[in-house]
Amino acid sequence: MPTPPQLYADLDRAIPAVREEFESWLRDLVEIPTVSMDPAHADDIRRGAERAVEILRACGAEAEIVETPGNPVVFGNITANPDYPTVAIYNHMDVQPANEPQWENEPFVFQRQGDRYLGRGTTDDKGPALTALMAARFASQQGLPLNFQFIWELEEEIGSPNFEHFVQQKREVLTCQSVLVSDTIWLSPDKPAVPYGLRGMLTMQWRLETGSKDSHSGLTGGAARNPIGELAELIACCYEARTGRVSIPGFYEDVQRLSSDELTHFLGSGFDLDGFRLAHGLHDLRSDDVRQIVQAIWSEPTFEVHGISGGYQGPGIKTIVPHEAEAKISMRLVPNQNPDRILELTRDFVGRLNPDVTITPGGALVPYLGEFSGFYGDAVRQAVEFGFGMSPSFIREGGSIGAVVTLDQLLQVPVVFLGLSLPEHGYHAPNENFDWGQASGGMRAFVKYFETLSAA
Repeated sequence: MPTPPQLYADLDRAIPAVREEFESWLRDLVEIPTVSMDPAHADDIRRGAERAVEILRACGAEAEIVETPGNPVVFGNITANPDYPTVAIYNHMDVQPANEPQWENEPFVFQRQGDRYLGRGTTDDKGPALTALMAARFASQQGLPLNFQFIWELEEEIGSPNFEHFVQQKREVLTCQSVLVSDTIWLSPDKPAVPYGLRGMLTMQWRLETGSKDSHSGLTGGAARNPIGELAELIACCYEARTGRVSIPGFYEDVQRLSSDELTHFLGSGFDLDGFRLAHGLHDLRSDDVRQIVQAIWSEPTFEVHGISGGYQGPGIKTIVPHEAEAKISMRLVPNQNPDRILELTRDFVGRLNPDVTITPGGALVPYLGEFSGFYGDAVRQAVEFGFGMSPSFIREGGSIGAVVTLDQLLQVPVVFLGLSLPEHGYHAPNENFDWGQASGGMRAFVKYFETLSAA
């Protein structure tokens, strides 16, 4: 095994040499539309899994496709010595749909523009997955006393409904001492962010049917119930849209409050309101107070309306009273909030206000809260500083990753985050992209993290 100075000198030479290979593999993965929420892409999911196995094997890993009741999971390992410690690296190969009209290029055609890589999945999460893989390959080739396991999921974008099945199948061989996740976003290009917590989630569909067919408003208006109006009224009773405050009784009862130390870290992160608005295309926010905003997106629960459907949707106005309507609702949950409990509270409240509304629950995830200090916190901080020359902020992530909760509960080992995506990379948005600067810096950061683990 080389000394650290020699290791990192070799790394500086190796990173530029693998760029062409990185781009070729990223092209292969991006051009397979592994859209997990659309059953029409089932064959693409399979092709994506098969190509992922080929790439893992090309990097010296043993790799296989592990079947589940839903989409498969790709599992690989590089075992240098069974006596060495093992780190498992989690990423996902499935992607969001790409049906937004704002795409400037074909979403599933990989393009390179200078140092930028365009296409659905480049930053979420195929680019970071390849970055971590290439760093692990380098570390293994250099003889670091560390084993690697690779877990590449294909259902993350639909809440990981079958991931627990995979973990249970492979529980005996999942002997890692820690898990590394690279599926999160920085605050800005100038401020790396390391999450130590994730919000949970509860999704549901509300449906109201008030007739058997649409009717003419000139004949029935004023007498007929309007399900769109009633759902809108019901939503307004559940939360205050201007502030986001939820009005469902008991909703905040179990919320674990943010500690003063955590809030200090949040406020010291350098979070920039203008940059946040610009990156996400927002005209304004519910508040101009940074303190309120960072808590709102990282440590407080939410109630969001994603769509209301019903009635006439064509051009102009057709003066009918619709006979049915549906609303799509989600809630992001924070530590100590239980999705089953929140669903019960919501059903009780909605039932009292409008007993004709039916609620159909969708996916549900419990929140995750880890540590941001100690050995692993110090290791990831040093890794980010080495890779990018900047000290990271420790924050909570506003989103949810179902697999993290499963890994935490079943493996009971530390789960550490080392994300590479930037706000402007277009996570879940049109014109998604990744860049070589984040990939090359990420390789340096990962290798530093692996070297720290191997020396412990």
